[in-house]
Amino acid sequence: MSEVRAVARGGGLFSQRIREQWAGQLGRRLDVLVAGCAHDEPLVLDRIETRVSGVDEDLPEIRRVVEERADLVTWSLGDLRSAPLPPRSYDVVQLSFLLERIQHAELVFDRLLHALRPGGLVLLRMRDRESAYGLLDRLTPSWVRRLLWRRLVAEGTPGPLPARYGTLASADGMHAYCLARGLMVTDEERATSGPAMGRVGSAAVAVTAQLTRGRYPASHDEITMVIRKPHYHFARLI
Repeated sequence: MSEVRAVARGGGLFSQRIREQWAGQLGRRLDVLVAGCAHDEPLVLDRIETRVSGVDEDLPEIRRVVEERADLVTWSLGDLRSAPLPPRSYDVVQLSFLLERIQHAELVFDRLLHALRPGGLVLLRMRDRESAYGLLDRLTPSWVRRLLWRRLVAEGTPGPLPARYGTLASADGMHAYCLARGLMVTDEERATSGPAMGRVGSAAVAVTAQLTRGRYPASHDEITMVIRKPHYHFARLI
């Protein structure tokens, strides 16, 4: 059974797990792939040698942000189903608010896992389709999302990006996916970090939760997970 724990949120949790991964590899350089590199700020990893690459969709707002990221040694934008991802080339794959905004999420995630070495880590952050925020985000017409984005979100934040929210963008969907592929969820937590969660956005999310009688809660909008790809030979390898 997967061990599920709530630890320090977001970057702190990820930095801690990367340090443990680095120590377990006796200080060898870690190769890191950031998928969805328009969002997360670089991890602070003092005294740990890393080589960070990035992949994402080729959208104008994403390209603008990625071109300014000094931490990426290489990056590629385009169709993630055909992105250049050599098999078993990375120790860590970081997915940053990607799965909820792309089509063919399972196929893309399969390709990312294929690029992960055995024993490697997936550091996942995503919006939860089963939250009030996720429901509101995916049901709001695109033209309304664009209008509200300029009013509710800080200038310079990339978006609004597409709101696909397939079944993989949920705790149940991700646990089912991991179970089917022999992956282990080692950490899981929920938080509120949505870019439109100001006073007006929070009120709309609260109303959505009330209208759905708590089926879609307002208590969180983000799911953070750490997922490990097994070492052992008879694991189901992606």
